[in-house]
Amino acid sequence: MSTPSSPTARRLWDISPPVHAGSPVFPGDTAYSQQWCATIGPGCPVNVSAITLSPHVGAHADAPLHYDAQGATIGDVSLDAFLGPCRVIHAIGCGPLIGWEHIAHAVNDALPARVLVRTYAQAPADWDGQLTAYAPDTIERLADRGVLLVGIDTASIDPADSKTLDSHQVIRRRGLRVLENLVLDDVPEGDYELIALPLKLTTADASPVRAVLRAL
Repeated sequence: MSTPSSPTARRLWDISPPVHAGSPVFPGDTAYSQQWCATIGPGCPVNVSAITLSPHVGAHADAPLHYDAQGATIGDVSLDAFLGPCRVIHAIGCGPLIGWEHIAHAVNDALPARVLVRTYAQAPADWDGQLTAYAPDTIERLADRGVLLVGIDTASIDPADSKTLDSHQVIRRRGLRVLENLVLDDVPEGDYELIALPLKLTTADASPVRAVLRAL
């Protein structure tokens, strides 16, 4: 988390988890690893590394290709949904699914087009097989209100053991975008500016993002 450097600076909340070899990944997914291809020394003026990771490590944006065999890659997705006003809503400890009753207290006619839901009191350091996900109907109702992007502080908008990915299929059908693995531990409920741009990976099913919130 950063603090303003001048009276006119707007506060930033860094809502991206650190990415390193110990970062939790979905079971069977590719963990982060790094090796050095070149190091500073005689005859070499630079350090250069090579990294291997799933694009779903850390804070990330899913592409339609992730849940639709004919879907767009992340490099082909418009950036509009990943930048702009958003609302952070707390549903801490709500259980396995975020129902409408868990977020209705923060939904009104001024709801921005981006909604991030906090479910953890403190983000876990290890894989959480009992993660909280969105109920599909909740995403349907958010889409009905003009929401373009939903985010969550868990690894998936669907339960970890889901084989049908019902909430992802709502995202596909309604044309929404999604951010997962955010860290919202220190973020009060309220409205912010979201900045979470994916990389222009032309063949990938997702992309890491450096997600931040900025005070309005």
